[in-house]
Amino acid sequence: MLAGGLLASASDFNALVLEQIRTMPDGGGYATTREAHAALNSSVQPGAGSVSIQAAKACPSYCSGATYLVFLKTLQAAEKKGLMPPLGSVWASLAPKSSPDGVGIWGRWNANGPGASRLFHELQLGRNFTSYAEARPGDFMKIFWIDAVGIKERGHLVIFLGEEEKDGEPHVRFWSSNKPHGYGEKSVAKTKIARAIFSRLEAPSNIRNLASIPKKDEYLASLLTHESSFAEALQQSGVAAP
Repeated sequence: MLAGGLLASASDFNALVLEQIRTMPDGGGYATTREAHAALNSSVQPGAGSVSIQAAKACPSYCSGATYLVFLKTLQAAEKKGLMPPLGSVWASLAPKSSPDGVGIWGRWNANGPGASRLFHELQLGRNFTSYAEARPGDFMKIFWIDAVGIKERGHLVIFLGEEEKDGEPHVRFWSSNKPHGYGEKSVAKTKIARAIFSRLEAPSNIRNLASIPKKDEYLASLLTHESSFAEALQQSGVAAP
């Protein structure tokens, strides 16, 4: 249960996302080393039609891994609450692996550019948008610190928690794995964010349709070595350019 007695329902998976954040570790350090990748891999163990997620094992952590764990835990919680049919053998395809960017579900989520929003669009998991006025706590959010997408980008994948005023300046509050602390909340001046794409989980059961999309997303895979644009990132995410 969330503050104020808010419960997740079939039409409010944002609440379920927020519930999972409260089950995540605090701190643990931030790193993008092989150690961090191996720790993430060990934290998710598919079984016979089920999955074990032990986020405490995923330390140190990084932003895409942290948000992916919350995404998986939200799917698992939706199963347990009867909000969607059990995923069964699909869990084996959702476990984070050492996949190249753009390959598989984890490889899409972990890619440069609009990795998560591209996945949401491909599998119709929910809608993507750019308006802060529409954003709600529990939305996934890709932050672009500079106006670049692809090889030159500087980005951060987070879960939006809201906006606030600090010292008279608008700030954006979010949860992720942040430098240097690791898992936890952070607030940054809104002016530091060049661009952002929000993704709202609305139809998590559509993740079972993963076999309907190519194993490799050529656009996301290309962002390791090539530049794109925010307009193209929006197009790939099914968002009309503002």
